[in-house]
Amino acid sequence: MDDDRHATAWFDRLYDAAERNALAVPWASETPCPELGALLEAGLTPGRAIVVGCGLGDDAAALTQAGWATTAFDVSATAITWARERFGEVVDWHVADLFDLPDEWIAAFDLVVEVRTVQSLPPALQARAMQAVASLVRSRLLLVANLRPHRAIPTGPPWPLSLEELGTYEDAGLEEESIKTEGSGPGARVVATYVRS
Repeated sequence: MDDDRHATAWFDRLYDAAERNALAVPWASETPCPELGALLEAGLTPGRAIVVGCGLGDDAAALTQAGWATTAFDVSATAITWARERFGEVVDWHVADLFDLPDEWIAAFDLVVEVRTVQSLPPALQARAMQAVASLVRSRLLLVANLRPHRAIPTGPPWPLSLEELGTYEDAGLEEESIKTEGSGPGARVVATYVRS
């Protein structure tokens, strides 16, 4: 657990140092993830959703606006305070650790959204992180990640994932629904959905 805390403690330091300037947060765009928008436009029936590593809260707010009962969490207390300042209490915000999730969240969500959170963790923790993400899923998972070739040595942060490593989600009881890769080299990404069969 000490290694887990060491691997994630830098998030709060970064958000705190940003002093409410989103441009100082490398992954903050202050807009919802386009892939989430596309999924919502596909006509999913709203239910319970959770955003993993929600950062400044744009994806969570978009889900709420689309009619979802949305929970969002981040390991950074500063990020959660900032997100709450931006969007108010329309989302059920939490400071929480992916490696120590509340029991009531397990298999509780119709849609789990994970956008570039697992890849922000060192490779030694990524399989556990994916298993934790999968544990939240009642119905469907949307993930977006940077992609690397299977045999390439990951350097980071972030540490992009390989398609083979994404098999951890299937090992955790999910079934691949769709997977799409985009680009090549350092800009390559993967967008995938998994369902609980």
